Amino acid sequence: MSDTAKDQEHPLWRSDRTTVDSLLVGEATDFNLCELARLKIRYQGFPGARDIQRDLEKALQRWQLDEASLFERTREIHQRGGIYQGRNKDQDDWS
Repeated sequence: MSDTAKDQEHPLWRSDRTTVDSLLVGEATDFNLCELARLKIRYQGFPGARDIQRDLEKALQRWQLDEASLFERTREIHQRGGIYQGRNKDQDDWS
């Protein structure tokens, strides 16, 4: 059986698809870098949403980054704080 035959649908695919589409045309702002890193973590190893996983890689390439440098930059951004101001601070959105 092929991998695509076993693929699962991620429950947040629809909202994440919108975010990924904006990353593909947007600039590498602090917010967009953090969104890219957040979604890379969410879909890492997920058996499905191949379109999103592929497009996250495209965004990395477009911004001339690899995963290690993305995570390094976003750790620095998060240390400064305030990147997700206005969002529900009690809600984790990693999975």
